[in-house]
Amino acid sequence: MTSHHPAVPAVPPQGTADRWFRVHRARVRPALRLVCFPHAGGTAQFFHGWPAHLPDEVELLAVRYPGRQDRLAEPCIDAMDAMADAVTEALAPHLDLPLALFGHSMGSAVAYEVTRRLEAGGLRPVRLLVSGRAAPHRARPAGAADGDDAALVATVRELGDYQSEVYLIPELRELLLPALRADYRLIESYRPDTPVPVRTPITAYTGRDDATCPEEAVRGWADLTGPGHFDLRFFPGDHFYLVPHEAHLLADVAARLR
Repeated sequence: MTSHHPAVPAVPPQGTADRWFRVHRARVRPALRLVCFPHAGGTAQFFHGWPAHLPDEVELLAVRYPGRQDRLAEPCIDAMDAMADAVTEALAPHLDLPLALFGHSMGSAVAYEVTRRLEAGGLRPVRLLVSGRAAPHRARPAGAADGDDAALVATVRELGDYQSEVYLIPELRELLLPALRADYRLIESYRPDTPVPVRTPITAYTGRDDATCPEEAVRGWADLTGPGHFDLRFFPGDHFYLVPHEAHLLADVAARLR
């Protein structure tokens, strides 16, 4: 693994790191940082229970996308290049240790693009872990980015029961829809025909009943890393399989970070 730092600014703009990452259970002497990217409409809070299942030497940084929770007043980002550039820049102070990246759904694609940028700067992550997402060149748009609010909410609710009921509460829907819509614009406008392979090994996870992730489309991630550097793991469940199977998923993740 190449250890020198990527060619990104050593010190990000004031406050960037604080805004962009929530450290879930900071470690005194971490040996590795796991950077986790939420799904469309998701927040850093999604990963709050994960450190309890990870080895003590792994520190978890959860990405805080703008336009939600304590970044609610900031404008949302609805373009992949802008999002991946911003996260990569914000990671600059955290590159003193090896990194692994985990993304769920939209977060998988963002994590892959950040991995590309880190490698271009000279740092190869230990592993890229992608969940609930077809490979970038195999993904099919849901067609919800520019539909009305009802269509967008219906698309989200079809993915599974995880917290989708919040969109049925008018006050919460009004608060949450701008970020959700921006995320769908980001992921549905991201259609690389020939995505660039990375040298980082890739592990893909998916729920067996996730209609958004046909097996052959998930296996397409194998095209984006070297021979023998891809593996795929299935779990029971839908798009949010990782909620009921959190402990088993993280046991697998931890094993791949050793």
